[in-house]
Amino acid sequence: MPYTTHTQQAIPSSLCDAQTLAQAELYTHLESQAEAVAPTQDPLTSRDRRIIGEIIEVQPETVRTIWIEGGITVWVQFVEGGRLPFERNWFATRVAEVKATLPETALERNERLSDELEKACAVFGLYHSEVDWLSFSTKLYQDGHLVGFVGCNQEGWYTRPRQYGLNRVAASAEQVIRLLGVRAAVAA
Repeated sequence: MPYTTHTQQAIPSSLCDAQTLAQAELYTHLESQAEAVAPTQDPLTSRDRRIIGEIIEVQPETVRTIWIEGGITVWVQFVEGGRLPFERNWFATRVAEVKATLPETALERNERLSDELEKACAVFGLYHSEVDWLSFSTKLYQDGHLVGFVGCNQEGWYTRPRQYGLNRVAASAEQVIRLLGVRAAVAA
């Protein structure tokens, strides 16, 4: 009766290398797909980075993140690696000082105004067309009908029911929408 003896053969190193490379490519692809589906949110705004950069005298884009450890120490993590510790109360005082003197960039202004407009539109059940970012103005709609125009300039928030005419000015986006005669949406 013949017997067959099986021996374990070594896998050629070229096959191992190819498999390792293929596995690495797969992981890279999966990471990029996960980032596309659910991008990680950066907890720091560009303004936050500018403030931190001003305090510790580095370029804002070199700051990756910050965190507080033990309620005492503020750690600043850098993009290229490395981190610096600061006493929390000292850091908070410096943030307040720098915040008060650091001018708002055009991008930061537009982001702030856009957030305010979105919240006001939600209160009234409105939506808006494309925002003209240079002049920060747009058209407001409710149920497919033009309600009016809103924007923000040096005087503050303004509105008008038609494209041409006098602007009515108010302190907030919500107040100028009220000037158009729109009532807050009632939850059903």
